[in-house]
Amino acid sequence: MRIKIKLLAVLLIFNFNLANADEGMWVVSLIGKNYEQMQKLGLKLSADDIYNINQSSLKDAIIQFGRGCTGEIVSDKGLIFTNHHCGFGAIQKHSTIDHNYLKNGFWAKTYNDELANAGLTAKFLIRIEDVSSEILNGLDKSLTEEQRGIKIRELSKQIIAQRVKTKGYSGDVKAFFQGNQFLLFVYEIYSDVRLVGAPPSSIGKFGGDTDNWMWPRHTADFSVFRVYMSPDGKPAEYSKDNVPLKPKHHLPISIKGVKENDFAMILGYPGRTNRYKSSFGIKQDLEINNPAIIKIRTKKLAILKEDMQKSDAIKIKYASKYARTSNYWKYFIGQNKGLRRLHVIDKKQELEKEFNIWVNKDSERKKIYGGLVKNIETSYNKLEYFNLLKVYYREAAIRGSDGIGLSNRFIKLYKILDNDEINKDKLNSEIEKLKKVVSEHFRNLNLETELKLTASLLQMYYDDIDIAYHPTIFDKVRKKYKGDLNKFTADIYKKSIFRDKESLDKFLENPTSKVLGNDQLYVTMNSIYGSYNKFRTINKLAIKNLEKQKRLYVKGITEMKKGNLLYPDANMSMRLTYGKIMDYIPRDAVRYDYFTTLSGVMQKEDPNSDEFIVPAKLKELYTKKDFGRYAENGKLHTCFVSNNDITGGNSGSPVINANGELIGIAFDGNWEAMSGDIAFEHELQRTISVDARYVLFIIDKFANSNHIINELDIVSNIKQVKAKPLHKKEDHGATIGIVPKVSND
Repeated sequence: MRIKIKLLAVLLIFNFNLANADEGMWVVSLIGKNYEQMQKLGLKLSADDIYNINQSSLKDAIIQFGRGCTGEIVSDKGLIFTNHHCGFGAIQKHSTIDHNYLKNGFWAKTYNDELANAGLTAKFLIRIEDVSSEILNGLDKSLTEEQRGIKIRELSKQIIAQRVKTKGYSGDVKAFFQGNQFLLFVYEIYSDVRLVGAPPSSIGKFGGDTDNWMWPRHTADFSVFRVYMSPDGKPAEYSKDNVPLKPKHHLPISIKGVKENDFAMILGYPGRTNRYKSSFGIKQDLEINNPAIIKIRTKKLAILKEDMQKSDAIKIKYASKYARTSNYWKYFIGQNKGLRRLHVIDKKQELEKEFNIWVNKDSERKKIYGGLVKNIETSYNKLEYFNLLKVYYREAAIRGSDGIGLSNRFIKLYKILDNDEINKDKLNSEIEKLKKVVSEHFRNLNLETELKLTASLLQMYYDDIDIAYHPTIFDKVRKKYKGDLNKFTADIYKKSIFRDKESLDKFLENPTSKVLGNDQLYVTMNSIYGSYNKFRTINKLAIKNLEKQKRLYVKGITEMKKGNLLYPDANMSMRLTYGKIMDYIPRDAVRYDYFTTLSGVMQKEDPNSDEFIVPAKLKELYTKKDFGRYAENGKLHTCFVSNNDITGGNSGSPVINANGELIGIAFDGNWEAMSGDIAFEHELQRTISVDARYVLFIIDKFANSNHIINELDIVSNIKQVKAKPLHKKEDHGATIGIVPKVSND
């Protein structure tokens, strides 16, 4: 049945550089306002071909892969392309000393060889609805910020219950512009996602930490998965009876190559940007928060690296953890350099001056926004030390030590147990959840490494945080251990149930609040957690005031810039960015070309560095120039850059040409523009993508996985032609900027 539709109210979106097509993470259902500009850049598709709620469109080939990446469907049998680093955790889980898929790669020859991954999901967007009026009209102006948040959650649940009734669908109401607008996203989530193929890390992570965030790049950062469904075509948990998904749409793959100034667009799920952040927030990040994160992660990485070099077994255990830690360690280093080099604080201060002038020109505006910028500054000053404490709590404790992080997961169990009447159903449910957590935790744990991490990072917490903000457990460290966290850590682990899997499994067979509450590792975690909550409560008013001030500031900015074509900050919802394939000039007398070739891999080869090892077979193929149909003028292109606007979460996103064909997979940003999450830099900011031809070459020539190649729709004609519509003209029931007003699915 065709869904009734109504025009969606135009978003108030914020953009100071309307002439620049590169900037903007656009809500995919609302790009009608951008369509003319996209056509001028070369787009051949109709707006309907990109987003449509009644017929297949590009959006139906884009998934949120797991909880923090993007993937694309590339075959009519549910095949997924995403990044190697997005699939890294799954690849690591299946790796052993005997079957080291991280080191040697993995290629399933049949459906039966594909590897299941518990907890891994593929989330498809069904539609987007504007629910701003329902949310905002239900909020009384007298509500405190805390009450407002509670009311928004309550209204969101009601809206989801009313609007999302199809079995298997789920809804998520997301806030935009600091809570000035709300959209409902309806999804269908598949939970049987299997590993099909991955190159060895020497190809999929070529360049390692050294090349991370850098251009020129030569990394085949891709992996291959498949979505499965039940025999009746519905999402289902893993079962041997499940069959490959029949998607609504999949992307054809172009091997025609990319040229400078070619149109390129990216659809995906960018995580978080903060382009509305004030100069005061940026200054605090630059001077306090980011340096603390960098310091803690530097120590953490050094410990992990030292132990990972001891054996392949330890290396496999910590490979994923090291990669996650390292990625944003380098990011924050680059962000600080970029913020300074590009004078971002100065630019934000200019905007704040402009805002104050605009406010003071009107008496009514002064009543609403008068003194707002100064109030934001005051709130940041009040929260300065608490924000530093938050960094140490998160980085050095809960995420720093695996043992403390694990024990933190047992807080809910303790609350259930610490009751006169225990709810057996809740207890059994929580125990089953924890058993899965425990199994995963100890599979990736080396006790010696864990003791080093815990002691070293808690020592940093102890030394760097003012004693007035110390958890009470540090009193014991001072009195009994004279500040020596190595001795303290060794003691708390000696008899802890969190020391090994056997102890914890035994506890979960008959858990009691007494045993858990007296466990010294749990006591340590609870003390740190309690201390953090104490200071969060003390600063609660300032935190809530700042939230309100941010929302009011963004509202004022959109009023000041009224009439502009605008976009919201990223928030893990599907977005589209469009621009061109193009080179850039990072500094005086240096120009970077827009593509790299396999020759660069050979030039970077270093047999003495794990980051730059080149597999023998790849060298053989290069020497013979055995590139098959994937070469261009005798050269194999590896990566390219475009001026698309992406951030974390876009990893694995498809880069799509003017005809709706896959030309690459986005995997990184460039070092010179690491401040891009806060301020987009038009001359410098680039998206780094692996060329689709290099991906296919690795699958075909390197892995000899012709069965995967045969499953794909590969477009090889050289002449550019207008793409065929993705669906019939008469089926165009929903167009860009249109969403269902009311629907029962």
